[in-house]
Amino acid sequence: MPKGYWVSAYRTISDPEKLAAYNKLAGPAVRAGGGRTRVRGGRVVAHGAGIAERTVLVEFDSFEQAVAAYESAAYQEALAALSDGVERDFRIVEGID
Repeated sequence: MPKGYWVSAYRTISDPEKLAAYNKLAGPAVRAGGGRTRVRGGRVVAHGAGIAERTVLVEFDSFEQAVAAYESAAYQEALAALSDGVERDFRIVEGID
């Protein structure tokens, strides 16, 4: 069964305090949903229309698990804390088997 991934590219961070509040809630929510953070920040080289900004990659055992974790009450609470503190490109994608 193919894995599922959350891929986030942060275009701008306008409120670091909201991002910190989100991180405090999102970490436990992701782990509770079976997610494993594989990339968080670190070095980035962007090509094409990419932006060399904070990038996060979270791995789940399946695409369905990744979607369920996003829809969970705990993660929705984290999103509410983040609010308009960042502009990011967030995707849930299915890996290849």
